[in-house]
Amino acid sequence: MTDKFKKVSDEFWVSPQISVKDVDEAAAMGVKLIINNRPDGEALGQPNSAEIEAAAKAAGIAYVHIPVDRTGISPNHTTAFEQAMNDAEDGPVLAFCRSGTRSILVRSYAEARFGKPVDLIISEAAEAGYDIAGHEPALTLLHDASKAPRTEPPV
Repeated sequence: MTDKFKKVSDEFWVSPQISVKDVDEAAAMGVKLIINNRPDGEALGQPNSAEIEAAAKAAGIAYVHIPVDRTGISPNHTTAFEQAMNDAEDGPVLAFCRSGTRSILVRSYAEARFGKPVDLIISEAAEAGYDIAGHEPALTLLHDASKAPRTEPPV
């Protein structure tokens, strides 16, 4: 297995930019879904989303493009991530961007929204080589909001 794929959990891996060749390695690992968090055209020489998608489909892997640009991660990104994860076949997911950081953050924000303990989110990221401790306040807000009682809007 390539050293660029970083295990976050048994079911989730992150990576810096992947190539078409890396898709074959992902398939050999049993990856069922590839999530691309990198906008097309971000850097010269970067394969575009359509190239990676075609390789993924040829390898029998589902593919979703959820580009996160310099404006940062929004609720739309985490919602799209959650939907992709819900729709995915059982099996490992590989998410990538330029360095893997945006991918780990999108997952972390989504996990916090669903009540996963923030210390566990941060430690999983650290074990995969990503220091996201600076995001603890935002993760805590998302986590705490997940525990708040929900009220229906007025009709």
